Amino acid sequence: MAGKRALLTVGQVAEAVGVPSSTLRYYEREGIFTPSNRNGAGYRLYEPEAVERLQFIRSAQAVGFTLEDIRALLDLDQHDPRSCKTSVQRLLHERLGEVEVKMKELKRVREALRRALDKCRDSTGECPVLIELSTPKKRRR
Repeated sequence: MAGKRALLTVGQVAEAVGVPSSTLRYYEREGIFTPSNRNGAGYRLYEPEAVERLQFIRSAQAVGFTLEDIRALLDLDQHDPRSCKTSVQRLLHERLGEVEVKMKELKRVREALRRALDKCRDSTGECPVLIELSTPKKRRR
């Protein structure tokens, strides 16, 4: 049939994006990536555009968007720039706030690890880090 496009299998889509096939099945369970059809044996089949959608999902995850965020992004009407821009800005602001909190916590952990390393380097006897970790701390109020 002329003009009919070939559908892709799970393996073909996964390979095109460089993810395991299980990722596609997980995204399907999460409701963000569904096959366009199934063959007679029940195998998932995808339109060629599915590769672009999967690349979008992976790119969005790489910059910190959650699957819930991605679901919202995929549902946005790209033809309504004002609504789209507002929604994307809100999500970016939320994720940025979360990253700022995590960075503060990581800085605190980094400093604690540096202090512990200094104690280890300066120690000539028993391991001060293990002793300190074994000693119960008084709870702050």
